[in-house]
Amino acid sequence: MKPIHNTLGLIAIVLASLTTTYAQDPLPSWNDTAPKKAIVAFVEKVTKEGSPDFIQPNERIATFDNDGTLWCEKPMPIQLFFALDRVKELAPQHPEWKDKEPFASLLKGDVKAAMAGGEHALLEIVMATHTGMTTGEFEKMVKDWIATAKHPTTKQPFTKMVYQPMIELLAYLRANGFKTFIVSGGGIEFMRPWTEGVYGIPPEQVVGSSGKTKYEIRDGQPVLVKLAEINFIDDKEGKPVGINQHIGRKPILSAGNVFSGGDIAMLRYCQSHPGATLQLMVNHDDAVREFAYAEPDGASLKAAAANGWMVVNMKNDWKNIFAFEDK
Repeated sequence: MKPIHNTLGLIAIVLASLTTTYAQDPLPSWNDTAPKKAIVAFVEKVTKEGSPDFIQPNERIATFDNDGTLWCEKPMPIQLFFALDRVKELAPQHPEWKDKEPFASLLKGDVKAAMAGGEHALLEIVMATHTGMTTGEFEKMVKDWIATAKHPTTKQPFTKMVYQPMIELLAYLRANGFKTFIVSGGGIEFMRPWTEGVYGIPPEQVVGSSGKTKYEIRDGQPVLVKLAEINFIDDKEGKPVGINQHIGRKPILSAGNVFSGGDIAMLRYCQSHPGATLQLMVNHDDAVREFAYAEPDGASLKAAAANGWMVVNMKNDWKNIFAFEDK
């Protein structure tokens, strides 16, 4: 039998080796392609004192879209799954929904027909399912739902449908003095209850679309009641507005994805920062491990090419997409 101290010494050497390997590769789920190299080079030059591109820590702002950039948005955005479950839950209180669109189609399970009304139909669904309660009641509702809800294809919890390479990127940036923000078209109060546990991004660093709220005293306590009125849409040209209102600094790194053109304005705004900047566009081109889809007009890819933004192709640039994948 080998002496215990020799065995412990061997274990220590192995652990040290693993730690060193990880330290050398902070983005292990990324393949060694151009995007990974560009990210590392960018972080190194803006954080190295004495570098002509050095940026002070308080200016190291990074903004990330959520749907399709940090987590899966197919077969439809996850917040819409939440809204659909709420429609079913509230249906007994609304017998008129049986004959009223988009609710009638939703209750029949025909999501495509329900969404034929476009943005107007979506807003109707959100207003009917996200309002009429206090912000505290809504927060509990979201937490309870997301703790058990699962993706219809993978059967994984929605909180596991996050892109592992992006989780690593968030951690890598924070380890290098960056402050990371979500800037999403999704509902701000839908995201805030869970983003800290899933992404390490606290609620005060979440920017999103919002409805109006009203201050009331209920049972002797101050509450905010969610109203069926739109306050702000944090999408497309609204994203730079949201960044200015909530953050007050231009980002030096912004990440979006090539769908709906929703992130073009944010990446352009980021690029207008006077210092060194980096813009990323996630391209959904892996139908085997995720979903393959793109904009009909290719607006985001065209904008990326015209402005020199980095396109991250899931198929070739990501070693793993989800943490639950077989390694």
